[in-house]
This record gives sequence, structure tokens and C-alpha cells, in this order.
Amino acid sequence: MELRQLRYFVTVAEEANFTRAAAKLHLAQPGLSAQIKQLERELGQQLLDRSTRTVGLTPAGRAVLPWARAALDAAERITHTVDEFTGLLRGHVRVGLIGAVDQEIDIAAVLAGFHRDHPQIGISLTEDVSESMYAALRRGELDIGLLSLSGVDLDPAVTTETIFETVVVAAVAVDAPDFGDRITLAELCTHPLICLPRGTGIRGMLETACAAAGLTPNVAFEAVAPPLLMKLAAHGLGTAVVPPIPAEDAAAFGVRTVAIDPPMNGRLALAWNAERPMSPATKVLLGQFRIALASWKHPGPRIGPGRTRSAARPAPGTHVP
Repeated sequence: MELRQLRYFVTVAEEANFTRAAAKLHLAQPGLSAQIKQLERELGQQLLDRSTRTVGLTPAGRAVLPWARAALDAAERITHTVDEFTGLLRGHVRVGLIGAVDQEIDIAAVLAGFHRDHPQIGISLTEDVSESMYAALRRGELDIGLLSLSGVDLDPAVTTETIFETVVVAAVAVDAPDFGDRITLAELCTHPLICLPRGTGIRGMLETACAAAGLTPNVAFEAVAPPLLMKLAAHGLGTAVVPPIPAEDAAAFGVRTVAIDPPMNGRLALAWNAERPMSPATKVLLGQFRIALASWKHPGPRIGPGRTRSAARPAPGTHVP
């Protein structure tokens, strides 16, 4: 029995399909099938049920799967331990971040500094909505995430370190009638709303708050950047749900902000899966992110051409293992 055979078996079990598993493993399908059959012959039991279009696990396969995963995790931990002992860094680090956060924090500078110090380490960067990246962290498809969290339904396997916290506000055209300085969530839902797309932290905060209150938000427009939300609101197309901004920035867009009752709170956070082995390279890059974020002084909320910021207050983070 070889570790690679266990890896092949786990991948086929997770994909429930030989073709997809072969593509993920960068193998020819006949070769993958042959290796799985060899593993089954050595164990004396059939692990996979091939009788249907979707490949399933036999009772023996279900019993073996957690042990196969444990063996692979143990082998990876052994490699990481030796790497740390010798000071060797190698491999690949996968980073995900939400859109516009690079206008808050110089992500490129952090990655460039890491690459200069460790040119042998590969880096991949993905920009996506928070919900998708959080799911990728849980599946082990990302190593580090920089994302927006609403604080609900968090998986204990994913450790987070808060960078800053924020409270969402409504933005309306300067001359919009019937708006005071505050608006209830129920009143907000009677207006056409202009929001970030589903999967973003702010949209998640809105939908969670509405669901808890038995309300349905009337989303008329979606856009991926807060400045565009402001512009749409300024033209009277609806009420934008955005991070808070200074009065002078709001006036430049032709809007003013209105507080929402009850408040909707969220946070920008570093995240990683603590239940999966963390490579030395990932630990080093995570540490560099933490240093950069600790030295970054949030200058206050600003949303203008080329930049997007959310009102925030610093919050203590958790310990990185």
C-alpha cells in the first residue's frame, strides 16, 4: 500500500467520479483506475461501488476513508515537521481576498516581500466574495483568506483574527425626501435597495438581519464596488447599503448617510483552517500578513475614486498556532 494510492482513493471518494478525480490529480483515468484496483487487491476488499454513474463507497470504503485521510494528514505533518526542523521552505501558498480590500491594505507589497525572501515558494491569489472563500477555507482549497464576516454560522475549524470591525449604514440622495438621520430595518425594506452581491459580508449582514426580523429586502440593483452603489443612490435609483463614510466623501458623491436600527455589525478578518496541517510557508506568510496589518493604522473611513474604506475600530485578534 502506498500513500499515493490512498490519495487517489480519497480524491475519487470526494469527487464521486473517476473522470473528475483524474483531472484533479492530473492523471490519465485508466491509470487512476488501475491504482485503485491495485489498492483493493492488496486490502482484499472492494472500496468503491462502480455499479452506477456516480461512484460510491462500499461499506469497506466508508470504514477505510477516515483512516486514509488520517494517514495522508500524518504524512503531511511529518514533512512539515522536518521542513521546520531544517528551516526549509517549499511548496505553494493559496491566498484569497475580497474585492477592494487591496485598496485598504497593500497586499501586493506583502506578497512581493514574501516572494523576495522565499522565491522558491509558489503563491496563488484569488479574489472572490467572502462566502465562497470561507467555503474554500473549510474545504482546504485556500490556505489564507482576507474576508468580511457577519459573525453567524462560523465553522469552529476556521480560525479568524479580526482586523477591524464595521457598522453598515444606508446612503441616500442628498435631496431624497422622507429620510431623517436614522431608519429602522423595517422601514429600509420598504425602499428599493442597492447592495453588494450575495456572498459578500455586507450583503450577508443585511440578509441575516432581515431574516431574523421576518423581513424581505427589496434589492433593486447590485454592484461589486461601494463607489458605484453611491453613484446609483445619488441618482435616486434606491437606497444603498454600504460601509459608513465621512460626510465630505458622501457629499462628493451626492449622497448622505443614514444610521440603521438595529445596527448591523461585521468585521474584516484574516482566516485559516486550523484543523488542517499548515505548511511552514503558509505560517511564514500568515505571520507577514499579521505584521503588516498590525502596523497598518486605519486612517478612517473613506470611499472615493480609487479607494474604498469602512469605518472601523481595532479589535484584538486570536493567537496563531
